[in-house]
Amino acid sequence: MRDTPETHVCIVCREPKTSGIRIWDQFVCAACEREIVQTDVEDEKYDFYIERLKPIWLDKIS
Repeated sequence: MRDTPETHVCIVCREPKTSGIRIWDQFVCAACEREIVQTDVEDEKYDFYIERLKPIWLDKIS
């Protein structure tokens, strides 16, 4: 019997993925992590990423 990688739903793209990072209790897939790191603050995608990551911070301060 072969082990299958565990999937998690990415908080950014909301897709099930097998590789990525955890920020506290939330999962960010490797592709979204790469995009976030490469996005400049003046890029129009920047606000999108902030909104998607907001639940991480709100969960920790509440």
